[in-house]
Amino acid sequence: MRILLVEDNRDILANLADYLSMKGYTVDCAQDGLSGLHLAATEHYDLIVLDIMLPGIDGYTLCKRLREDARRDTPVIMLTARDQLDDRLQGFRSGADDYLLKPFALSELAARIEAVLRRAQGGGRRTLQVADLSYDLDTLEVTRQGRLLKLNPVGLKLLAVLMQKSPHVLRREVLEEALWGDDCPDSDSLRSHVHQLRQVIDKPFEKPLLHTVHGVGYRLAEGRDGV
Repeated sequence: MRILLVEDNRDILANLADYLSMKGYTVDCAQDGLSGLHLAATEHYDLIVLDIMLPGIDGYTLCKRLREDARRDTPVIMLTARDQLDDRLQGFRSGADDYLLKPFALSELAARIEAVLRRAQGGGRRTLQVADLSYDLDTLEVTRQGRLLKLNPVGLKLLAVLMQKSPHVLRREVLEEALWGDDCPDSDSLRSHVHQLRQVIDKPFEKPLLHTVHGVGYRLAEGRDGV
């Protein structure tokens, strides 16, 4: 899971980044509202932890522009020392999914992140479903039309990302980042793994689900929809 932290206090930012990294998250950081908005609108994140009082633009404005202008539905947890009801309501109206008051325990933030991510992935469901393709995230079993399919670890990770974002198109660079971070083996690695995945989940069946959007990336969905 990839998380964006937007916080102007260097000490708080460093503590949050270190803690979440130890919890297994990939963490990117921004120290002002404009930088945070740029990253949130152009990169793929599973969740954003967003301070309200920021230089440039504040957290309310950032979240509202992310929702309305960038059309991104990335879950957002807002951080603030403001404890008035009107402040919390403004946060939710701007598009926040949760609201955490400073000071807070790092363990509480981690618990809220896990809860928001569960809701974002389908109300706590641990099974991904696209058409007749099913992926049990607990057992790592992939089936289509009731037939058990065998995938390698990279194939499972690639499939999970595509299914979680279905039916949306995912850019090549987003998939490469999700699979390898900054250490993508080479320019043909993603193409090779997509080919292997297609051989397993599509070739034995009548209707393809994995589609190439030429010059952009890939999508997993029923129907080619012109691609």
